[in-house]
Amino acid sequence: MEIVVQKFGGSSLSTVDKIKQVAGQIRKRKQDNLGIVVIVSAMGNTTDELLELARAVSSDPDPRELDMLLNTGEQISIALLSLALQELDLEAVSFTAAQLNMTTTSSHQKARIIDIDTARLHQELAAGKIPVVAGYQGVAENNEYTTLGRGGSDTSAVALAAKLEARCEIYTDVDGIYTCDPGILTQARKLERISYEEMLEMASLGAEVIHPRAVELAQKYEVPLYVGRSCSSRRGTVINGGIDYLEASIVTGLAVSDEDIEITLRNMPGTSAGLAAVFSSLAETEINVDMISQLRDKNGSMHLSFTIPGTDLEQARKIIGRNREKWQIKDWWFRKDVSKISVVGPGMRSQPGVAARVFRLLADREVDILLVTTSEIKISWLVPAGQKEKAAAVIARDFGLAERAEPGE
Repeated sequence: MEIVVQKFGGSSLSTVDKIKQVAGQIRKRKQDNLGIVVIVSAMGNTTDELLELARAVSSDPDPRELDMLLNTGEQISIALLSLALQELDLEAVSFTAAQLNMTTTSSHQKARIIDIDTARLHQELAAGKIPVVAGYQGVAENNEYTTLGRGGSDTSAVALAAKLEARCEIYTDVDGIYTCDPGILTQARKLERISYEEMLEMASLGAEVIHPRAVELAQKYEVPLYVGRSCSSRRGTVINGGIDYLEASIVTGLAVSDEDIEITLRNMPGTSAGLAAVFSSLAETEINVDMISQLRDKNGSMHLSFTIPGTDLEQARKIIGRNREKWQIKDWWFRKDVSKISVVGPGMRSQPGVAARVFRLLADREVDILLVTTSEIKISWLVPAGQKEKAAAVIARDFGLAERAEPGE
């Protein structure tokens, strides 16, 4: 039996009517004689509301208790969707991650999946039932409840698809993958297909339709992905590794992220040991560092700038405060009002000049560049948040990523 894993995000389940619509969509797919496993997120803004409740009673909520609280969000979704499917005369049964022994690391809020026991799922599928599984959550080997962090439901879905050797369909509130976020660039084009490699770069750089951890898993285990709008007949985007570009485009997409903050450490000793101490301490608490720039002055002192997710700011402040004297940092600060603009494309491997072209475009528009980082198929610029729309529009127009020029451009 062919199996497909379908994931529905919180926006697709935000109301009772939407839950019923999703149930109707699942019933249509069931008519294709597929084995269907459904992964769901918490309804609407439930996770944010639960976090607000926790912060209302505690100024610094304990991570373990937060995970106990956040696990309840998906349990509501799986029960309600299972009931909606049963109302359509479909046999559905809900499962928490703990019931399926979805084991994870013990890092609360940022757990990573170790393994999933799929025996129960195969049993239910063989009986013609539709398992409805809670995404985002897991259980550590010490039986402690965990959550997978941002994009955890996407990661849950792809991990299950990998274990079941199934296809994975991600349903959300957008039609697919676009060359740029339509909320920033209204004339962005939808892509019919994109490679794992390009999608991984775009997702890690701020394209929020699917989480980079999920794409990374899909690439590793060759899980075919599809991203589309819930309860819509419009075709979405296929993500896989089988795309053979005869002549790869220079730039496939443009990603814009407001999720990063810039941290600058000034006048610290300019040694490799000092750099290792800073980044090792951040890594030990699973803070992901992205863009890095270092400058040594004529006196041998080093000025170090880097970006981290804004959600990790408080943890980073504690680490820097605790180690400031040991690291001999004379001064430091952080900046929140920044945006990361990135261009991604396989053609950059063989076609030089993309960086120079973008530098010129941004210079002509008087966009300030704070940091730059590159990889084989992407280049990212950190710019002031107030200049991101101007930067995105001029780059998109120049590289043909929009249907037409933005108004006023």
